[in-house]
Amino acid sequence: MPKFGTPSLSGASADTDDPSPARLPAPGRRAFLGMSLGAGAALALSACGGESTAGGAGGGGVLKWGWDLPTSWDPVTSSAGWDVHSLSLVYAGLTKLDEKGEAVPALARSWTYNDEGTVVSFALRKGLKFSDGSPVDATAVKKSIERGRDYKKSLIAAQLIGVKTVTAVDKHTVELRLTEPDFQIPALLAGKTGMVVNPKAFEKDAASLATKPAGAGPYTLASYVENSKAVLRANPTYWDAGHIKTENFDLYPLPEASTVVASLKSGQYNVAQIPGSQVKAAKAAGLKVQVIPSMVVAVLDVHIGREPFTDPDVALALKYAIDRDELLKTASFGYGQATRQPFPHGYAGHDEALDKLFPYDPKKARELLAKAGHADGLKITLSAQNGEGVPELIQAQLKKVGITAKIETIPADQSTQIVYIQRGKALYVDQFAGRDSAVQGFQVLFGKEGLMNPGRTVSPELEKALDAVRRTPLDDPKYPDVLQKATGIAVRTMPNVFLYTVPRILARSPKVSEIPAYTVVQRFEGVTVK
Repeated sequence: MPKFGTPSLSGASADTDDPSPARLPAPGRRAFLGMSLGAGAALALSACGGESTAGGAGGGGVLKWGWDLPTSWDPVTSSAGWDVHSLSLVYAGLTKLDEKGEAVPALARSWTYNDEGTVVSFALRKGLKFSDGSPVDATAVKKSIERGRDYKKSLIAAQLIGVKTVTAVDKHTVELRLTEPDFQIPALLAGKTGMVVNPKAFEKDAASLATKPAGAGPYTLASYVENSKAVLRANPTYWDAGHIKTENFDLYPLPEASTVVASLKSGQYNVAQIPGSQVKAAKAAGLKVQVIPSMVVAVLDVHIGREPFTDPDVALALKYAIDRDELLKTASFGYGQATRQPFPHGYAGHDEALDKLFPYDPKKARELLAKAGHADGLKITLSAQNGEGVPELIQAQLKKVGITAKIETIPADQSTQIVYIQRGKALYVDQFAGRDSAVQGFQVLFGKEGLMNPGRTVSPELEKALDAVRRTPLDDPKYPDVLQKATGIAVRTMPNVFLYTVPRILARSPKVSEIPAYTVVQRFEGVTVK
């Protein structure tokens, strides 16, 4: 894998001021695994939690969320990382991520590692039930994890390849023996990879899970119209049911940017994600607006197995040709931060020094293109979905350095197959939604089978650095430094062009209470609707 070089750090980074009300705080000494976004955050290897609580939602109105519907209601065959938000409504895992992104107890009330980091045991809460009333015991958890690892159609199998055996030690204890030390398991199991699926459902008819989820989450699916609407009802058997205050929850696809404010004002939705371009209109319409820092970052996926990016100088030229600050100001209306790396400020893996790499330098980009034999210009295809004018802005910026980019629009329902599975595009405007585990995120972006690594090339140096990350306990004071080293190697050796962070901007009716600011996966504990 050719390296892209390490330019002089004398070039100043010109991050645009973020107008959002909250910036991510700097990482603390014991910042959690790369998902911790609070100073001094720590994850004890044995975390405490209470037992299952009885109770349910307090009733009230219907929460109508304009967000997205999952590609599948089965977390094992779901094909988009973004699905984790909607799947978290109907499934629960042994752990979950709190508002800071730290792994905390969920179905498991605690967990412990052996000294080597090769065995992790989870102690389940007592009295847990799936939504159909069957018990969530160690045997059910064992079968669910093994299915994710072994099922021939599983899209999370690569994340569980390091799990050698799963043992139901007793009714309430599950033990995972690993092929090598890996202290990231509690974070990994907080997302889709660890969502516990009812064995009664997949042993009887696994295909049915695509439209009929069988979990133990805060809600159950009452009805579902594909690509249109999901109607959910609070699950009284959920382990934390006492904190679910809204009984009725309707989930819709993401509204069009041009109509989202009107749809919120009319009551079609009462909570929806909006782009930065609609913040002013939403406030003028009397809506409440929250800007929540998230793990999402805009990125260019570069396929170095396709011309002209087989030449490392052409791929490197892209990093200097893009004016990230202009993209942020124009396409995102200043909401977010320009970035050269996959992780936001405050994340344990974010290295401030990397923000000085690859400054906007059209002259440098033209020199690299000339070195690659393209002094007279270069024609490429820029593939993208529609979205806030970003492809057009990138097209104009590339034109300034002699690259003529033809924009090709890919339908959203075909992008996964064309871009990620077939790896059919050389340059794609994308967004990386982050992952529950830092190593998991690296695998998606830079791994041999990483969906967002279309060239499927790997950096041996990065692989070695990630092994060190796995072997470092999450509460080790050295953990942030170990993780940042891996980030630096990835940024310098891999072709991805990171652009700017994308906060989660939610507009809501005044009748809906404040939405908790979960950085990684949006949750709704405590939310009420009048």
